[in-house]
Amino acid sequence: MAKKVAEQLVEMLIDSGIKRIYAVTGDSLNEVNDAVRRSGKIDWIHVRHEEAGAYAAAAEAELEGLACCAGSSGPGHVHLINGLYDAHRSGAPVIAIASTCPSGEFGTDFFQETNTIKLFDDCSSYNVLASTPVQFPRMMQQALQHAYHRKGVAVIGLPGDVAGMEAEESVAASGAFPGAAVMRPSYADLQTFADMVNSSKKTTIFCGIGCRHAHDEVVALADKVKAPVGYSFRGKMYVQHHNPNEVGMTGLLGLPSAYHAMQECDLLILLGTDFPYTNFLPKHCKIIQVDVKPEVIGRRAKVTLGLGGTVKDTIQGLLPLLNEKKDDEFLKNQLDFYAKVKKAIRVYVDDPGDTDLIHPEYVCSVINELAADNAIFTVDTGMSCVWGARYLDATGKREMLGSFNHGSMANAMPQAIGAALARPDQQIIALCGDGGLSMLLGDLSTIKQYNLPVKLIVFNNRSLGMVKLEMEVGGLPDWQTDMPDTDFAAIAEAMGIKGFTAHTPREARTAIGMALATEGPALVNILTDPNALAMPPKATFDQMKGFAVSMTKMMFNGKVDEVIAIIKSNYKHIAGII
Repeated sequence: MAKKVAEQLVEMLIDSGIKRIYAVTGDSLNEVNDAVRRSGKIDWIHVRHEEAGAYAAAAEAELEGLACCAGSSGPGHVHLINGLYDAHRSGAPVIAIASTCPSGEFGTDFFQETNTIKLFDDCSSYNVLASTPVQFPRMMQQALQHAYHRKGVAVIGLPGDVAGMEAEESVAASGAFPGAAVMRPSYADLQTFADMVNSSKKTTIFCGIGCRHAHDEVVALADKVKAPVGYSFRGKMYVQHHNPNEVGMTGLLGLPSAYHAMQECDLLILLGTDFPYTNFLPKHCKIIQVDVKPEVIGRRAKVTLGLGGTVKDTIQGLLPLLNEKKDDEFLKNQLDFYAKVKKAIRVYVDDPGDTDLIHPEYVCSVINELAADNAIFTVDTGMSCVWGARYLDATGKREMLGSFNHGSMANAMPQAIGAALARPDQQIIALCGDGGLSMLLGDLSTIKQYNLPVKLIVFNNRSLGMVKLEMEVGGLPDWQTDMPDTDFAAIAEAMGIKGFTAHTPREARTAIGMALATEGPALVNILTDPNALAMPPKATFDQMKGFAVSMTKMMFNGKVDEVIAIIKSNYKHIAGII
């Protein structure tokens, strides 16, 4: 029997090391689904929503290097888009199979017809439609190469009828992925880099995700030039651990210490980061930026020297050219300041809150304490992100995934699905907001179907917490941010997942411990303080003014009790920024 295009697709995925396809089967995808069934060498993961499948694939791709999701014609592949945007902006190598209506119906406004080229153009680096069997294998090979080497999404549009046609032999080599090349600046540019560092009296290093494989090099550089090391959220797990010069994060979720070290320096070295928040970057000092994607250099700050290359290779070339500095006064001052900041942010850990008003900072500190040394965390966008950023510590073995660039809600739970399937021997903990979890609640059923040992910790503050904060610092009374008190533990139990609810800090610690010890999936519904706010590391006058105006408006609207509750819940934070 002749091989079908769908079988050829499955074989090429297998040859490339892909182990599963996240999808909802149906009509135009049925040939692919059947090819997976008959292969026996690749799994079909039946998600409940294609967006969850795209997020799961993106998580697996970040951890393992390449992954695949699929959506059937029309609504099926349209549902992929939010997760694919997130994957593409995060640099996750994902193959997306966008199955379409029969090729003979193109251009006739047929049932579920979409233009996949237009649809996926903005969230992919490779995006084609295979309308004949002879096109397909080379298109598929190009998709694999683009996703793997350009670190993003590659989309293959595949009509359902073409998937069932007889395959044509390919002249392309499937799964031919060359190893990583050494990428560093020229010797002359490295010497310029070294001269600038050698002449600097106060150097600060700021690291992003591009430092993922360069921890030891960053530490060696910082030690040699006596520089404090700050980092972005995506860089935290790869830079913070075993780093005596680290001074924390900056940005909206970060701490004053990293901000302070960057503002006080005369030379800032940006390593592998495309940090978007320009207000947190200094404007008075010289800046050197190193990135494997030279096109991003200089778009966030006025860079004195821009260099293309990987962080690891660049630092290895730079270190022999540097003079070892003896003066460590600047470094010691920044480390002393950081020690005070770390002590200050423990106020809501040492004071864990009250009944149904548990401090989320305390909850996250307990998770950090009880989690495995090699746990993989996923964090929802919003307040869960803030607590994860500030209270989850790196160990050198832990990973943290989130929607850090796209900033979408509802990412933590589906990313945990992908992480659990990719790394079955590691502990997977999802920090979920009640708003985020509600969006894709149906995929709890996916977790149960495959008995994935995911631990879901729900920060149930009965509100869209980050939106509430945004409105308040903007001088607006929060409006339509409240949510009902949903019993997520009961929902989990109804789906066959072990559920726990915590109303007090003591119950929270006990429930988290029991959930982590549970075989298979578990969910902990924790009633956290809805008025807990995450103050930025540098509060501006306009932000403080906006907060005050917001409180005044709420009082005039008869919300005096709520204003008092907000101030009582955050008096330590507010006192620290005024």
